[in-house]
Amino acid sequence: MPKITWIGQSAVLIEGAKTKVIIDPFINGNPDVKDLKPEDIDVNYIIATHGHWDHLGDTIEIAKRTKATFIAPFELVTYCQKKGVENAHPMHIGGAHRFSDDFWVKLTIAHHGSAVINDEEGIVYTGNPCGVVIELDGKKIYHAGDTGLFLDMQLIGELGLDLALLPIGDNFTMGPEDAAKAVEFLKPKKVMPMHYLAWPLIEQDPNKFKELVGDKAEVVIVKPGESFEI
Repeated sequence: MPKITWIGQSAVLIEGAKTKVIIDPFINGNPDVKDLKPEDIDVNYIIATHGHWDHLGDTIEIAKRTKATFIAPFELVTYCQKKGVENAHPMHIGGAHRFSDDFWVKLTIAHHGSAVINDEEGIVYTGNPCGVVIELDGKKIYHAGDTGLFLDMQLIGELGLDLALLPIGDNFTMGPEDAAKAVEFLKPKKVMPMHYLAWPLIEQDPNKFKELVGDKAEVVIVKPGESFEI
């Protein structure tokens, strides 16, 4: 059974029997993270849902050190390749690819933005944002990235989700109410809220989200650094 560790914000480590994947590896500068450092991460694959700094995070550093395969929309992969990432697999929304007998990835739409913003380069467009569905050891996991609610979540739900990882922080993404509606559309067995602790602007009570979800799915609430299995 895959083990899920919520690192903080939208950073999630997913460990299968043979394969380890990290999604949106924002570690340095993450207020949710206490002792973990990018050099502590050892994975086979890195997935970034979009180019914002609190999601792309430490992708480039981790990818260079571990030689893990970086998976993201084409434009974001191209940006990271120019920064020295050697092993990369570009994809785009609606596309799927089987990387091994135990690991499959499909990119989905997400209603948000995607750009790298820094003092040296200004705003660098990095393509469309995405969500991602992965299948690892036979379990399907949906990581929504940063997104608002959208009706096509019903189609994502038809894939048969064992777990959905949903932002509930509001302001930049869905809030608890819309995220609870997303659970109706997605019909996952389990759901974990994320993207709601790091800064006061997005602080939410996950127990309120749990109440709104009711009996539509099992809500798993963990603290940053904690793990659970599916």
